[in-house]
Amino acid sequence: MKKISYKTKGTCSSQINIEVEGDTVTKVQFVGGCHGNTQGVSKLVEGMKVNDVISKLEGIDCKGKGTSCPDQLAKALKIFKTE
Repeated sequence: MKKISYKTKGTCSSQINIEVEGDTVTKVQFVGGCHGNTQGVSKLVEGMKVNDVISKLEGIDCKGKGTSCPDQLAKALKIFKTE
């Protein structure tokens, strides 16, 4: 199992803690942000393949910021894939 702690940029959440086993996301925890939304995103992606999460969440924008909590999760997972 691989654990990732990613410092977010441009969002209300400040960090995302992720656990990945093989190519499957097993746990996601956002630090800060809109609690209900980040809990929902976390539960929805748990059990999904890393590539599927990236393809579904990458590019989602929040209030014209050019990013969002889901987009930051996709960015964190892309970095994970390159390590």
